[in-house]
Amino acid sequence: MAGDRYFEPQVETMPRDQLRAWQQERVVELVEYAYGNSAFYRELWDDHGVHPRDIRTLEDFQNRVPFITKDMVRAYRARTKDPFGGLLCVPPEELTSVSSSSGTTGDPEFFAEIWEDAPPLVTAQVRDLWEVGLRPGDMVLSPPGTFRNFMDGGYQALGAVVVEVDTWLGKMHEVVEAVRTYRPAYLQMIYPQLVELEHLADKVDLKEAFSSLKGASCAGQPLSRRMRERVRDDWGIDVYEYTSAADTGTAWECREHDGFHLWEDTVFAECLDIDESGSREVADGDVGELVATDLDNRAAPLIRYRSEDLVRLSRDACGCGRTHARMWVAGRRGDETLVQGRSVVLRDIWQAVEDQPETVAGVFQIVRASREVDELRLRVGYDPELTGDVEALAGRLGKAVHERTGVEPVLDLRTEEELLQTMTSVAKFPRVVKS
Repeated sequence: MAGDRYFEPQVETMPRDQLRAWQQERVVELVEYAYGNSAFYRELWDDHGVHPRDIRTLEDFQNRVPFITKDMVRAYRARTKDPFGGLLCVPPEELTSVSSSSGTTGDPEFFAEIWEDAPPLVTAQVRDLWEVGLRPGDMVLSPPGTFRNFMDGGYQALGAVVVEVDTWLGKMHEVVEAVRTYRPAYLQMIYPQLVELEHLADKVDLKEAFSSLKGASCAGQPLSRRMRERVRDDWGIDVYEYTSAADTGTAWECREHDGFHLWEDTVFAECLDIDESGSREVADGDVGELVATDLDNRAAPLIRYRSEDLVRLSRDACGCGRTHARMWVAGRRGDETLVQGRSVVLRDIWQAVEDQPETVAGVFQIVRASREVDELRLRVGYDPELTGDVEALAGRLGKAVHERTGVEPVLDLRTEEELLQTMTSVAKFPRVVKS
């Protein structure tokens, strides 16, 4: 039963020993289920000499069951022409829907889903929406969805009133008017929409317009420190970021805004230092690759799925009282760029870019043909209303990047609007591109 702070108190504050016992029971069941029903897992595990009878504990699972990657599933799909990559564990007629990923890092992945009370992706998100402050009877502005399914089922499961408004890119002026009209308690956004709002801020009183909101969520890209301060202090929006839990669901901030909560009754998360010789679990607080296993997906579960996301995990209880692990995203394994042998990471460029008033929104891309390059080519978006002298900006920005990275960049400055129009994904702005 929902309480004042928690939607599912017994689950959200479950002692960690009980949580681990639940995970072990579920993992043992999952291995047997997947082996018996998934052609992909049966072939892979047979090749590695793994059988469900060998897996009786979480330690057995971590020591014996091999990793999977997107490329392995794609290769199986190409070889067999199975659209589900061999992962499907139920007859296709039992599915409710098939949704897709954003496709930012390659071809979109497709997710087979079986709906019950709500779509699988949003079932646990109801806990997060409750934490934002959403309650039965509240109105929410619902955006159109083209991937990972609509959130409407989650809103309705919580008892909120859904107001269908076109909130997609290029529509933020209309969104502001809709918020003024319907006075919703919650709004879901993506990173490029916040950049759009920046251009409206001098024309519209955004703090007044958004005064009805208990909170808003944002996904697609991490917010820069300055952007978060702008949204909170100038526009009066308590924004909750969320991110992917390695395609097994999502992980959201709570009111503490101190890491993303992984719902560990739905995902078994490992943080591993992986190289060609093997893997080891890193200590809490150290950076490793997130490896995730679906615990609540009977349609097409991901099992020991290497996300390529570099994260830090903490299993200490959060200030909000929840006991599930928290995650901080450090970047993606493939985003490091070597410029004549010198390592350049997105974080350093981001800090240099957001320190300039004209580029505070942090709209930039590394342009490279491969991970190892001779020069650092950067494409950076600027706000034309704040930019008088583009050449002067280029000089300051080039110096700032050099101070952060030790590399002199080759800059291509464009307006933010122009650069955002190069998005190849419906929600995410790619930070590393080939051209």
